[in-house]
Amino acid sequence: MKDFKKYYIIPAEPIEVYRALTLPGTLQLWTGEAAEMSTEPGTEFSLWEGSITGRNLEFEEGKKIVQQWYFDTQDTPSIVTIKLHPHKQGTSAELLHSNIPDEAYDDITAGWDENYFGLLIDFYS
Repeated sequence: MKDFKKYYIIPAEPIEVYRALTLPGTLQLWTGEAAEMSTEPGTEFSLWEGSITGRNLEFEEGKKIVQQWYFDTQDTPSIVTIKLHPHKQGTSAELLHSNIPDEAYDDITAGWDENYFGLLIDFYS
């Protein structure tokens, strides 16, 4: 199991980034795929046609998102924490993804850079 921590600068205000990560309609705009998402702790979510699934754990509007991501046959939860901080160029998104299975690490980290935050940065640029 590995952890991944990285900061991303997104050219939008923290509340806009928060909404882009939590509202199904906005998620669909920048991902190009239908999304199942709620800001209710304990609810399930699904992104990219089920490529990413999990459970929503905690929300602080405009500031923080905590989710459990599901991986097959994984006993220890994989936790994603995204903290949004105001930045002179918009938002600094602090990502911590813990307990990533070793065999999925390279794909997951590339996915964060290219498909998740990469697309979100392009959406606001």
